[in-house]
Amino acid sequence: MDRVNNDALHLFVTLSRASQWVHAHSDKAIRQYGLTRTEFGVLELLYHKGRQPIQQIGSKVLMSSGNITYIVDKLEQKHFVTRNTCKEDRRLVYAEITEKGRQFMEDVFPHHTEVIEKAVGGLSHEEREIASQLLKKLGKFAEDGFK
Repeated sequence: MDRVNNDALHLFVTLSRASQWVHAHSDKAIRQYGLTRTEFGVLELLYHKGRQPIQQIGSKVLMSSGNITYIVDKLEQKHFVTRNTCKEDRRLVYAEITEKGRQFMEDVFPHHTEVIEKAVGGLSHEEREIASQLLKKLGKFAEDGFK
């Protein structure tokens, strides 16, 4: 195998392992709150970006729309999220964070941020910035090549 392919495979394995371990830290913290990674991701999206059409949430948290309906159901049962039908177009349904959901996120998000900061603490601030830029470039290239 030539050197270029070895570099690409090495990057793939290294990236996968790093992602797996950072997610492990995050998942462990999220489970303490009785949520899954996806539930937390949807709640975080609604907390930071406001109400969202349910049909579009999946693409923003990298999940299929069928699963998002199930996740929103679960968050609704916990009284963290409500569904609201658009008055102008009744086919459009929004998910919106409730006051209980907002309070929950205000309570737990600072701790979640600390967990992530510790998990990526092996890199300096400057190294994290460089890694973010490179990974964004890599992701964009891979996405464009997938179409």
